[in-house]
Amino acid sequence: MIGYYIHHHGQGHRARAKSICSALTTPVTALTSAPQPDAECFADVVCLVRDDDGDTAENPTANGVLHWAPALDRGLASRMGQVVHWIDTVRPSLLVVDVSVEVTVLARLLGVPVVVVAMPGDRTDPAHHLGYQLAEHIIAAWPQEMYDPLWLREFADKTTFVGGISRFDGRPTDDGPSAGRPRVLVLSGTGGSNLSMDDIRLCANQHRGYRWQALGVPGAPWVDDPWPQLRTADVVVSHAGQNAVADVAAAGRPAIIIPQPRPFGEQHATAAALAANELAVSVPRWPSLTEWPHLIEAATTVGGHRWPRWQTAGAAGRAAAVIDSLAKRIEASR
Repeated sequence: MIGYYIHHHGQGHRARAKSICSALTTPVTALTSAPQPDAECFADVVCLVRDDDGDTAENPTANGVLHWAPALDRGLASRMGQVVHWIDTVRPSLLVVDVSVEVTVLARLLGVPVVVVAMPGDRTDPAHHLGYQLAEHIIAAWPQEMYDPLWLREFADKTTFVGGISRFDGRPTDDGPSAGRPRVLVLSGTGGSNLSMDDIRLCANQHRGYRWQALGVPGAPWVDDPWPQLRTADVVVSHAGQNAVADVAAAGRPAIIIPQPRPFGEQHATAAALAANELAVSVPRWPSLTEWPHLIEAATTVGGHRWPRWQTAGAAGRAAAVIDSLAKRIEASR
């Protein structure tokens, strides 16, 4: 049995876990306080108590050593107790952690090898460094040729770059934009955004030569499966979350990437890598109304033909193969 810890913020960690676990041959249990993940790819799900519901957080970084371990927090104690109980009962071969330094430390203290899912950005702080040191293996869900951060090179001998993991890998790509006015698709997720439908309406009123559509933006529809909209967009405007970028790459559409503020500069690092390798156009903030025609033209010129370099094809399977191989080796040594 493998455990898979899934961070509850947004939907990206859950979507990535589902893609990877669907390709695993070893049974896997999800441990998360996120909304109940789809059960078909998990043998079991442990619903963890939240550790962020307290009114105040006393010394949450434990003097700069960790990221979130507020002192005397009952939710944290109960949550970690659940993880300990599961490990003690099931005796898993390993635990995949996406992402939590604290869960990584706890599992390793209990003797369970940990596979850590790396994140882009500046991860040179003591907590991240500790987590990567403790990891039995590290999975980076992007191509090394496109983004090879200096801080990760210290762990090169135990890191596998699998490419961008998209839930749409393998979907047919034979359709495309229809005739008529070019369609601009604006995507947002649940991890936090400073966009609103007012921004989209202003663009639509100012630039009537384009058809504007928004998904996931506050006030706009939410679509569980936006693949048809992705494939038929002339240009996609998206944040730089790992899953969103991988989905755009799988669709092969021209893109304008606008990174959202995230801890450790995660999205800005991804957006910079995409722009440097000419996979997409990137701008640091939501553009002014006058900038849009130039940006849409630039994205169309860049096109979508370089997206295969983000290596989404088979990425989840490559991650699963690393985890399966490690689990079998550990189990054989017991």
